[in-house]
Amino acid sequence: MAVVDTAQVVPHRPGDMVPVDALLPDALPTDRLTATGMPRPPLRDRFRRIHNVRNAGNVVSVWLQSVGLLALACWLTVRLPLAAALAVWALVFVLMGRAFALFAILGHEAAHRMLFSKKWVNDLAGKLLVAYPAFVPFDSYRRGHFAHHRDELGPDEPDLNLYLGYPVTRASMRRKLTRDAVGISGWKNLKGLLGALVSPTARPFAARIVAAQVVLFAAFWLVSGRWWLWPVFWLGPWMTVWRVINRLRAIAEHAGMERSKDRRRTTHIVRQSRAARFWMVPFNTGWHLAHHADMGVPFQQLPALHEELVASGWITPGLEYPSYRALWRSLASG
Repeated sequence: MAVVDTAQVVPHRPGDMVPVDALLPDALPTDRLTATGMPRPPLRDRFRRIHNVRNAGNVVSVWLQSVGLLALACWLTVRLPLAAALAVWALVFVLMGRAFALFAILGHEAAHRMLFSKKWVNDLAGKLLVAYPAFVPFDSYRRGHFAHHRDELGPDEPDLNLYLGYPVTRASMRRKLTRDAVGISGWKNLKGLLGALVSPTARPFAARIVAAQVVLFAAFWLVSGRWWLWPVFWLGPWMTVWRVINRLRAIAEHAGMERSKDRRRTTHIVRQSRAARFWMVPFNTGWHLAHHADMGVPFQQLPALHEELVASGWITPGLEYPSYRALWRSLASG
């Protein structure tokens, strides 16, 4: 029997979040899509084109929206009364958490080798300009993420514990988000990074991240004259605001779903709003089922691939949550 209540939009099986069979028609393959939703040539070639110049601009924009934001705040707050300056810094703290979402998604593109068409440029930019500044061990992330794509929610799924057990109670969801917001989850991640420095196998990856952070710390201090800028407005948002954003995004992708070759059973579909795309799912990452249908499609073409999946009849209107808030309410309805 399907679970349907005022908080539930997509009917799903009791005890998990997998849509009922009536919402999963056997519509593939077609002359444009394979049985798994991957585009066929020549459509695949068009969708897989990498936008080198636009992505160079995207990398620059991420730095402007992070370091540029800090520079603007430093210039502005010295001209404001104390109360107004504190309000500006509070807003900057939250926006810096959002900046890590931007770094994460471009790092994800680089891990898929879709940021730049030349492999060495893609990997170098992905490591030095995107991943390491955002505390991401690029090479190990790539291995784990490819395991995620090979078998979503399978035994080698790197984030399996994050997705299991949904729907949870509202109290459980509140506890998880509180641990994220106050830095408990962030401290666990930071301890893991510091602990990796004493591991012979993990040390090279961890040392590169630490080196990048030392460079940022020194640069922020030298340019601004404020030693506290990096720990408070770079490390701090990464350990708190970003943890909340990352959990909310991750559970909206796969929480409560099941291991299956049919990716409609592994991945949620959520209508994309401007607010969600600004705060949590930038660079079209919210079209996540399309990404799993063909992980070789750069983010610029994911909306078009999603529309192909809808036009084929494989994605039905009943599978789409009208908003992330609606999905989160369902995930917390246990």
